[in-house]
Amino acid sequence: MPQQWPAADIARMILDGFDDYREHFRQITDGARARFEQAQWQETQSASAARINLYEDKVAETVERLRSSFQTEALMDVSCWPLVKSAYISLIDLRFDDELSETWYNSIFCGLFSHDLISDGCMFIHTTRPSLRRARAAQTRIYKPQGQLSGMLASIFSDYRFGEDYADLPGDLRRLEAQLRENLPDWVCKDPELSVELFSSVLYRNKGAYLVGRIYTRDEQWPLVIPLLHREGRGIQIDALITDEADVSIIFSFTRSYFMVDVPVPAEFIGFLKRILPGKHIAELYTSIGFYKHGKSEFYRALINHLANTDDQFIMAPGVRGMVMSVFTLPGFNTVFKIIKDRFSPSKNVDRATVIEKYRLVKSVDRVGRMADTQEFADFRFPLSKFDPACLEELLEVAASTVSVEGDTVLIRHCWTERRMTPLNLYLENANDDQVREALEDYGLAIKQLAAANIFPGDMLLKNFGVTRHGRVVFYDYDEICFLTEANFRHIPQPRTPEDEMASEPWYSIGPLDVFPEEFPPFLFADAGQRKLFDQLHGELYNADYWKSLQEAIRAGKVIDVFPYRRKGLDNE
Repeated sequence: MPQQWPAADIARMILDGFDDYREHFRQITDGARARFEQAQWQETQSASAARINLYEDKVAETVERLRSSFQTEALMDVSCWPLVKSAYISLIDLRFDDELSETWYNSIFCGLFSHDLISDGCMFIHTTRPSLRRARAAQTRIYKPQGQLSGMLASIFSDYRFGEDYADLPGDLRRLEAQLRENLPDWVCKDPELSVELFSSVLYRNKGAYLVGRIYTRDEQWPLVIPLLHREGRGIQIDALITDEADVSIIFSFTRSYFMVDVPVPAEFIGFLKRILPGKHIAELYTSIGFYKHGKSEFYRALINHLANTDDQFIMAPGVRGMVMSVFTLPGFNTVFKIIKDRFSPSKNVDRATVIEKYRLVKSVDRVGRMADTQEFADFRFPLSKFDPACLEELLEVAASTVSVEGDTVLIRHCWTERRMTPLNLYLENANDDQVREALEDYGLAIKQLAAANIFPGDMLLKNFGVTRHGRVVFYDYDEICFLTEANFRHIPQPRTPEDEMASEPWYSIGPLDVFPEEFPPFLFADAGQRKLFDQLHGELYNADYWKSLQEAIRAGKVIDVFPYRRKGLDNE
């Protein structure tokens, strides 16, 4: 070890980089209120993408600063990094965002060293935080109606004010009280111990603001979310009152953009969300408020814990084998792992770099509840015993450049993880008539809502969509997506001659971005009954003019509303 090795100085520079990242993260997040009040919807989308890109940019800056500030032989002596970790722990112990700072340290280490050198001695594979966690200051407001629901609601919205006035606060409060009485058992509304607890900061996403908390008595609790909208020229509208756990879970879904919210103590807020949404993993909850890198850390820790404590083995995921991706899963772990094949089907006009670009694009766009979030990993190492032999054989056959066996370890050089869903084509095979109708209705809505967010799926086959545990249809195969405004939607030209009409090949030219919606029905549905039903439900998707009208709206700067909840008694303007 070099004399006077600069462990403390390296640790301090890493933490300084984290502070710089956190300050820029806060600046973007804190601007969400003004963007909502001023109805700056395009700026809202830009801020969301900028905040996602911020992490990697700041990691790269910090890594470069370290390299330019310390001699290579000192900085890159991995045997000395346990000292850096120890010095870093002493710096973060009093922080309120200490768990996030561990993830940041890991990112810096991985930016400097090969993944072969990852170890818990040099970085935070396992967190050091739980045993050091202290009681933190409350970040919530509590309201007790004491039999007066209307008075309690009025008190809430006296506290949660904006720079823009409420459009019709008395009318909104009467509607909210009616919804509250409708949603809860009658005895609950009369319980003298009934309380409402709301997180002090407002959550912002897309064109909405959200109050988040819970309703509770001595024995029971319900989640509570109150969405607000800013109707330009008409003020703030209180849009709904949601107490159903499934509906609240959908609002915090892995298929949506990340919230912007001021969280002085992230772990405490995540704990609060976990109490009202016990079915959500904390990895998802961290990700939902923009800390997606820490969500990735929590996911990895949960994965290695699952592998260590179960007999689960990786198997190939059920469904039609992909032309570009090979997909495997752990039956007891609600995730799929997607790797790029070495060779694609001849019908696919993409290469490996394009596929990677498409998957990374999804991270920064508005997913509107219809595209699954992904996490990208490099150099996963798993015990050989954790692979079903047939699964490993297939992976080695189709992706030998990505998957290899090193002794008793399987190395996955590059992959994405994604929430496991039931492929829509398999779901329809086993669905009754009502379920088929509901699924096809939601399938069409998914396509329309993606289009509203300026996303064209490209390959809209049923196998590329999944059904979540809440019955929502979600797109998850991204190798052919593009911005809607990039596609050229065309009507099929009328044949010029009888020979044109009988020709097996098109008589007209077709550009690489041309799309002919009239061709969708036989392409999407082999089942004639499903084809006919979908035509009844969403026949406009077969008309090029429908797609062109959406393109015109997007080019004109319109940010189209897509609501993550049911709007009872309200129009969907």
